[in-house]
Parts: sequence; structure tokens; C-alpha cells
Amino acid sequence: MKSIDFDNMSMSERKYERLCTMIFSCIPSSLLMFDRNLRVVIANKNFLEKSRRTEYETIGKHVDDIFPSVILQYTRLSERIRTVFETGVGDRGREMYYRSPGLPTRVYYYNLTPLIDNQEIVESVMLIMDDITQQVSLREKVRQTERHLAGVVESANDIVASLDPKGMILTWNNAAERISGYIERELLSKPLTTICADTQKATLVSIIEGLSRGKTVKHIELGLKTKTGKIIPISWSFALMRDDTHAVVGIVGVVEGLAERRELEAQLFHSAKLASLGVMAGGIAHEIRNPLGISSAAAQLLLEYPENETLRKECAQKIYSGIKRASQIIEELLKFARPSEGRFELTNINDAIMETLTLIEKQLVLMRIEIKKNLDQHIPVIKAERNLLKQAFLNMFLNAANAMPDGGTLTLTTATDGKNSVMIGFRDTGCGIPSENVDKIFDPFFTTMPVGKGTGLGLSITYSIIKHHEGAILVESAVGKGTAFTIKLPVKKT
Repeated sequence: MKSIDFDNMSMSERKYERLCTMIFSCIPSSLLMFDRNLRVVIANKNFLEKSRRTEYETIGKHVDDIFPSVILQYTRLSERIRTVFETGVGDRGREMYYRSPGLPTRVYYYNLTPLIDNQEIVESVMLIMDDITQQVSLREKVRQTERHLAGVVESANDIVASLDPKGMILTWNNAAERISGYIERELLSKPLTTICADTQKATLVSIIEGLSRGKTVKHIELGLKTKTGKIIPISWSFALMRDDTHAVVGIVGVVEGLAERRELEAQLFHSAKLASLGVMAGGIAHEIRNPLGISSAAAQLLLEYPENETLRKECAQKIYSGIKRASQIIEELLKFARPSEGRFELTNINDAIMETLTLIEKQLVLMRIEIKKNLDQHIPVIKAERNLLKQAFLNMFLNAANAMPDGGTLTLTTATDGKNSVMIGFRDTGCGIPSENVDKIFDPFFTTMPVGKGTGLGLSITYSIIKHHEGAILVESAVGKGTAFTIKLPVKKT
């Protein structure tokens, strides 16, 4: 990074400039500083490397010489910089697509920050560009996963049907058409009893009445009457869809086959991870921008008060801490996003919890949720699929957050049950779970969240992950007082 000529500066000014140079070079974002003529006076190392430009090609150049004309046209960047100079108000929250020579197109989130002198005059404008290509790619993957899951339902080898609370058929997948002989339009708005064996119609009516009252039914054997009159023995499992008043608004019926069930479970695991990352993306972006904003503010103070040695040290420390925090978050996000390798490895449960907490802690704080940690530092390591456990822990964090929309306390504990098991506790002070729902919370698609705000898969997937580790998950809850989940995992001999 290059700055102003040092020859005409005092010693303190030179020290200040060197400090600024060092700080700006360490910032993990691309940074440009423009003067009132829209010429670059500062360009940090990150920008030069990602744009494949030299200092000579950048310093002193007009903004129109730095960015391709197509970017300047759709971003109106020159106009926005001038506006910041005129108003003294920053310009934040925009995306820019930029491709350096010989490299793929990257997506940047950029903002413009005015640097104001002691006379409250905008001295320069700082352009900060954060590479969010991975986040944008993640959003698209979430959308693709949703479309894929819809395709999974249609391509499933077993029947998947959705019903209204009275048992009237709303959707009927391809497998249902193939097995029953009925095409979808022949059964829409007709009762499920239409395809039930005559001797079992009364049983099915009773089951649907129970479902409409909130009862969950799994693995019930009923005969399917095909269009030709043939009776096929099948096993139905039903899950409930609820609105924000917890009223049953729909029923999902699945005829389960073992092989297909396992395949679907794997798809749902992957979907849940991507969906969780998608939920966290906004919070993570905020978490990264926050330390960068602090760094920017500290840099402004350095510009305004270069003679104050104490202030310079404080600002340098704040900038260093902000950069370190942003780097930590990015590293943990990359670790979490890696696909599970399907192998068990020695895992420190406390470390796995803290790594997961790094991704979600800021969101919890913003939701006014206090986090208390009572972690036993002497618990033994266990053999586990680390990323799967972190996914389970993340699901528990998100579940606790949903239970405390107005804030509260989440207490994390780890302990040893003798020498054979490790205990992990998640205790919230949320709304609690009604006793009639406690036995249902691990059922797939069961949720008390408003329609469109929850899949009902989080706790179900967590349950499957813990069972995969030959563990157990227990729940204690009281309405209005909160809920405590306890995960018990075995300590396997190495």
C-alpha cells in the first residue's frame, strides 16, 4: 500500500502514516480511499492482490480507471462517492460483481464511509469491499437443495401424500400414482379412505380424527386399495403441519421403505446443514462487518488525532482484535461447511461446542439471549463424527433461540457420567413444551413454529445424529419455565 510522500512530514506524522499503512495492510477486506477528485490515495494489500494491480497502476488513479465501465454503470459508484463527499453520510449494503483479469467473477459487499476532519469536512471516502462469493453461492445451494428435496419427494419410490386436517388429499406423488394406479387429479380433494381397504376405512377415519387433534401416528399398517381393486399391505407414518396458533393445518403421510428412508434421511441431513448455514448467513455477514466497522472507526480516529500516542495504541488494538475476530468466524464457517467424512475421530466435546457457538453466538446476543457456560474441562475425549455433532449442537442452539423470542438465558453444561459417558446439557428459559407435545418433538416435520418459519426437522435430525453415535437425548420441560435437553454420548475405548 502506498500513501503520501514521507519527505515533507514530521517524525510523528511519519510514525502515524507507517501505523496506518500497517493497519490497512492487515485488514482482510479490499480497501480503497478516494480524495475529492475521486482519485485513489490509499489502496491496501488485499485490494492489490485480488485485483491483480500494482501500486503504480492504482495510486493516484481516478475511480473510472480502477473499475470496468460496466461495473461503474450498474453500481453508479462515482456518483455514490460524490454523494458521500457532499452529504457526509455513508452508503452501505450493496453487492458488486467483479472479475479480475484471469480469475472467475467474485461477489463483493461494499460500503462507502466518509472520513471527516476536525472541521467536520469530508476529507476522504473509504471504499470497503468484502468478498461474499461463498455466502452468495451458499444461498443458491440452499435454493437448489429446496428444489432438490421437492424432486426427492416426486422421485421417491414410496408414497408421499399431503392431506388437509379432514384427511382430504392435497398432493399425490409419482410413486403414489404408480403404486395405486390413481393419477393425482383423480384423488385431489377426495378422502384418503378412497384408497383404503374397505375393512379398515373406520380405522383410518379414527386415525385422521386423532391426527386433526394433534396426535402423531407412526408405522400404522393399512391396506392400500389400488384402482384395480388389489389390496397392498403398507405402513403409513403421519406428521403434522401447524400454524402459529399450533392448530393442525395439514398432514403429511409417508409410506416408508427402508432403503429409500435412509436415502431421504441423508438428503435431509445435508439440507438441514445448508438451511442452518443459510439462516446464519445474515448474522455471520453482520458479525464480520461489525469488526470491520470498528476498524474503520478506529482508522478515522487515527486520522483525526495523529499526535495522541495513547489513542493510537488503543485504535491499533481495536483494529487488531476486529481482524482476529473476523478471521476466526470465517475459519469456523469453513470448517462447519465441509461435508462429513463419515469417519469417527477423537473429539473434544467442549471444543466442538465452542466452535459451533462461534457461528451463532452473535445472533443469540442480538436476540437478547445470555449464554452461560459450565463446561467441565476434564471430560474425556470421545470418538465421533465431529461435523455431525456440530450440526446437532447448532440445531440445539437454534431450537433454544426459537423458544426465547423475547430473550432469556441459555445454559450450556458438560459433565462426565462416571467414565463411560459424556453429558451435554442445553437449558433455556423459554416458553417450554406442553406435556402433550413432549413425545412428539423428535418426530420429523413436527413443529410449533408458524408456517414457513420452521421445517420441524431440526430436533428430528439431532435425534438421528445422537442415535448414530449410540447416544441418547432426554428432555425435561415446563410451560412458562423453560426446557432442558441432555445429550448422553458413550466414551468408546480407543
